[in-house]
Amino acid sequence: MGDVPLASEGDFYFNTKTGQGEQGKVSSWQDRMGPYRSREEAEHAFERAAQRNHAADEAEKEWRDDWEED
Repeated sequence: MGDVPLASEGDFYFNTKTGQGEQGKVSSWQDRMGPYRSREEAEHAFERAAQRNHAADEAEKEWRDDWEED
């Protein structure tokens, strides 16, 4: 999957309860998405997740359509 650096104190997280970007592990792990490289990137976490989910759903639909044709 590639080398991903470990989270550091300068990393940003998205708080799913407040909808805010936070620097460092301020919130409980249950309310946190990340880490991200910037506050802006963290604040767009839900948008990015929605885009990835949509792409995965489309890929699965194509796979199912191809499988059912065989």
